[in-house]
Formats: sequence, C-alpha cells, structure tokens
Amino acid sequence: MKLVTAFIKKNMLMDVITALHRVEGLTGASFSEIRGFGQSYGTKGADYSDYRLHIRIEVLCKDSIVEKLVSTLEKKAHTGLRGDGKIIISTVEEVVRISTGERGETAI
Repeated sequence: MKLVTAFIKKNMLMDVITALHRVEGLTGASFSEIRGFGQSYGTKGADYSDYRLHIRIEVLCKDSIVEKLVSTLEKKAHTGLRGDGKIIISTVEEVVRISTGERGETAI
C-alpha cells in the first residue's frame, strides 16, 4: 500500500479531481488548503499571510495503481511554470478502517 501526497497549485484542483475520478481502482482522495513556500518564493521574515495558497492531496492506494495515479497527477497538475508542486510516494505498513475493523488493503 502507498500514500501518495501531492502539492499542487490551487487553480489546478478541479482538473485534477476530474482526472482522479477516472483512475480505475481509486477509492478516494482528501484535499486541504495549505500555505507555504518553495525555492522560488518567500523571504525571511515574511508574514504567514504572504505565502501562496496551495492544495495538498492525499491518496491511500494499492501498489497496483500507484504509477497510473502519479502519472495522472503529474499530467493534470502541470502548467509548465515554476512552482507546479511535488508528488511524494510513501509506503504504508498498515491501514485500519475504524467503522468495520478491516485491516490492510481491504480497509482502503
């Protein structure tokens, strides 16, 4: 199992969501608004409100769809401009569905 975390520009969210609905085997995704900076933005002492708003996407998925998921995120979040974001892939040891007690891939 993998946890795929992506940081994208806010204006790309709807295109990404539409594309994620087409990824076969994907059971869901979470989105949150975040503020931050990368190499190309931010100065020391800048106020928190000065930082750019981005979207954090988190998807827990089976290993078998990771490449399709990452490819979809990469294509749909790409603008060709600096600061398009990042995709991070992490290995997940265990998942537990709270409502049923299911564990592992069946809990995704």
